[in-house]
Amino acid sequence: MVRVVFLFALIVLVLSVFTVGTIAQDKDFKYVGAKNCKMCHSSKKSGEAFNIWAASAHAKAYLTLASEESKAIGKKMGIEDPQKSDKCLSCHVTGHGQPAAKFDKTYLVDEGVTCEACHGAGSIYNPMKIMKQIKAGEVKAADYGLITPTEASCKTCHNEKSPTFKGFDFQKYAVQIAHPTPKE
Repeated sequence: MVRVVFLFALIVLVLSVFTVGTIAQDKDFKYVGAKNCKMCHSSKKSGEAFNIWAASAHAKAYLTLASEESKAIGKKMGIEDPQKSDKCLSCHVTGHGQPAAKFDKTYLVDEGVTCEACHGAGSIYNPMKIMKQIKAGEVKAADYGLITPTEASCKTCHNEKSPTFKGFDFQKYAVQIAHPTPKE
């Protein structure tokens, strides 16, 4: 009987390790919008990540496309409305170009470049239970869609293809948007 219980426990352990390692492949990550991050990431305890984002140019990226300056730049590029152009929206709106099924009903296009543009679509890692498991090191963040941004990921938009590009110093700009969680 002890052998059977041990064997069963071993099988469950192996299957759980295998399952955790394949979660990223098996799940359909969806964009849920910045408001879903706000509840937990507005306090000092969380590093005020939401507040830092809300005060940033990223949060205003979509709205910026409605400015007279953006309309003038768009006109020079043959773009009638920057807020409707794939050329502009690909960098000014999180997840632009993804199929409609990748967006939860809570996602809002006018939030601009949200947390999920840098950290991945949050539908699977967003729940408090998962975030606590990630923080405790019980599960791998990437298995749940949570990614750590890199210089390369920032440069998918901050590059010479942008009509307003003036150079990109990753170290300098990363500090401006940094939102580390304080040690407890």
